[in-house]
Amino acid sequence: MIEQMKKITLFASEKNRLETISALRDCGVMHIIDLAAKSEAAMSEQKALSSLELVLSSLDEKVGKKDKVEDLELDSSRFDEMISSALSAIEEKKMLQDKLLRLKVERDRIAPYGDFLPEDISLLSDRGIKLFFYTAGKKEKEAIALDEENTIITLKEGKQVFFCSVGHPLKKGSGATLFMLPEKGLAELSAEILSSEKRIEELDGILSSFVPYRKMVRKAISKRKENIVFERAKSTLLNDEGIIHITGYVPASLQQDFKDCAKENGWAYLIDDPSDEDNPPTLIKYKGFVRIVKPVFDILGTVPGYRESDISSYFLVFFSLFFAMIVGDAGYGLIFLLLAIFMNVRSKKASDLNILIYVLSITTIVWGALTGTWFGSAAILEGFPFLQRLVIPAITNFPEVMGVDADWAQNMVMKFCFILGAVQLSLACVLNIIHKVPKKDLSWVADLGWLIDIVLLYFLVLYLVIGAECNFKAVVIGVSIGFVLVCVFGAQAPGVPFVEGLKAGLGGFFTTFLNTVSCFSNIMSYIRLFAVGMASLAIAQSFNDMGAGLLGGFTIPLGLLVILVGHALNLVMGLLSVVVHGVRLNLLEFSGQLGMEWSGYNYEPFKKTAE
Repeated sequence: MIEQMKKITLFASEKNRLETISALRDCGVMHIIDLAAKSEAAMSEQKALSSLELVLSSLDEKVGKKDKVEDLELDSSRFDEMISSALSAIEEKKMLQDKLLRLKVERDRIAPYGDFLPEDISLLSDRGIKLFFYTAGKKEKEAIALDEENTIITLKEGKQVFFCSVGHPLKKGSGATLFMLPEKGLAELSAEILSSEKRIEELDGILSSFVPYRKMVRKAISKRKENIVFERAKSTLLNDEGIIHITGYVPASLQQDFKDCAKENGWAYLIDDPSDEDNPPTLIKYKGFVRIVKPVFDILGTVPGYRESDISSYFLVFFSLFFAMIVGDAGYGLIFLLLAIFMNVRSKKASDLNILIYVLSITTIVWGALTGTWFGSAAILEGFPFLQRLVIPAITNFPEVMGVDADWAQNMVMKFCFILGAVQLSLACVLNIIHKVPKKDLSWVADLGWLIDIVLLYFLVLYLVIGAECNFKAVVIGVSIGFVLVCVFGAQAPGVPFVEGLKAGLGGFFTTFLNTVSCFSNIMSYIRLFAVGMASLAIAQSFNDMGAGLLGGFTIPLGLLVILVGHALNLVMGLLSVVVHGVRLNLLEFSGQLGMEWSGYNYEPFKKTAE
């Protein structure tokens, strides 16, 4: 259920600005709108936050996954000194790493030519002996030696010849590459590299000594984030002749908390319902068992608009079924069940995500058992007769084992997919009608038209895909009636004259026609449940066959490895398919029929967030 919001404008005295914003934060129920993007104080806090996050990142790098580190505490002054020392160490380390990279590049450049002192060459130059160093291929160097009047001295032979020209540089176009002299010799560079590496190790040691204070750094980060929001909220307060005011939203269930806070602090305020032009935040109150679907929405980052529908309960039911059909294997369901049990035992308390995995694993086991699919193996089904008694022959994946016609069983699974599509899309129409009728919104008749279209187009889909009988005359007449209802009533709304709504609806004639075609394709798209499930089964069977061919003699371990890795990859691909297809059917086809755009944003009250 989407919580009803109240729009509140708070008024207070300018001289109590700081006290007002502090009390509002302590109250912790108001979502402030148009929060100031920047302020000098907030920018200062952001700079401090960036430094703390840099320190935490560097300290986290020093801790291995299995390392156990004791958390220690410091007083505020010593903590600030520690942060300053850590930042200095990080900055110096970065500078040394950049320097080290340059030194190693220079060392690698001059190493092939041996060690020499650049100052000796400078000394010769001061005494009038000019040396110019080059590299070239053997043939190019020989040609240069014959052509040049200068003295050419070979310094090192190889694929590339290193040589120098005494007195004058080579002529242009000689084919040689000028060698730039280094500022330091090879020995000096190596010594400097060693020194830099040693200093980096010392700095790493300093940072490692700060690892026990990571918890304090995290607390400081939380506090800085809270301060940033506080400073932005303080800057959001508008001043009008000594009166400050700020606007936001409070859930209807918490408005009494705000009133009590306002009375305690002597604030004036206005409370009103949001207008049609307002865009309140969304706060979803999950009821009972339905709350387990929240982790899915959190991962997807989808939030319904304030005036849109909360489809959590419907999403949970259909998502669980889609998950089971796409993964499609009772054996994989057992793996998920073991994972859920492991998570439960480890945390000693089942989280919402943990319970969701329980539900998904059980639905997958049930669907896999009904289709007779256990790790994609017909041998398992044949070897355990009691598993065959769990199978519904009409939807089995192994018709040869169950003694039914393969085409018939395949058609029944596809038919079941289309039934799901028709039911889910029809449910969206019914929900729209239920939502609109009490508001005297005549557009509910258009939803009735869509409901008629969906039911009749379902029969057309069955005819086209599995060859079921279809009364084309009834389909054409029914879809035409639904089309007319959508055109006439689709643009009707409370407060809109019927004639104006009719004109708007008829004006969208072509769009309605395209949407009708789209309605047909939406029903068709549910066949993806069958297609992806069959693909997963085919992959499992392929790996089983490959592994079975190796289960003899010394190749048995290899065969078992092929089967294990193959099923692991198939399981991962199944999960990806759930995200791509299972979520899509809920968030696009179903939600689209409901008219949802998922345009909302979360209710985030201005409150204390740090210890």
